[in-house]
Amino acid sequence: MVAHSVCRATAEPNVVDPLRMGAPEGNVHHKASSTIVSCTPATRLDVLNLQKQLDMRLQHRQAKETGICPIRRELYSQTFDEIIRQVTINCAERGLLLLLIRDEINMTLAAYQTLYESSCAYGIRKALQAREGREELETGLKELEVEKAQLAEQCDLLKGKLEEAERHHEERRAQDAKKHEEKVEFYQQKIQQLKNQLEAILAAKK
Repeated sequence: MVAHSVCRATAEPNVVDPLRMGAPEGNVHHKASSTIVSCTPATRLDVLNLQKQLDMRLQHRQAKETGICPIRRELYSQTFDEIIRQVTINCAERGLLLLLIRDEINMTLAAYQTLYESSCAYGIRKALQAREGREELETGLKELEVEKAQLAEQCDLLKGKLEEAERHHEERRAQDAKKHEEKVEFYQQKIQQLKNQLEAILAAKK
């Protein structure tokens, strides 16, 4: 039995075309349905029925209203094909123009999809590179922190040695200064003694 429903576009009448849109979803036992494309011009009622079927399919297959949705794109594509079929029956030139527009849209969408996939792959690759770079930076940072701790320890050790050397130098300088003062005092006393002896000798001669 042939299942009649919305058919996809073709400019050739009386062609049996498998209809995905007419196949009941979720039933793996259903018979393959097909539609014989009619060359009868569409009426206003046909257009309204097409709109109604589109709304029903969108709701039944839970198509997203916004954003990227393969289900919504598939159903709208089938609907657009049916519109092209209906227009082609009345005017082949208009149908051909719509076919060209459809093909151009599909090529544009394919290009955008390729660009999107390339961008995703590039983003993932950059994220992995950034993660690897971050791990290298973290490893380098840890090594620098260890080196910094070692240098700080060496710096503290050198500061201690410097303070010890300055203390010894200060003690030696104080000792040298004290010895110098003692020598000066000793020589001054000697000079004074010699003066006293000289004065005594001179006084005795008088």
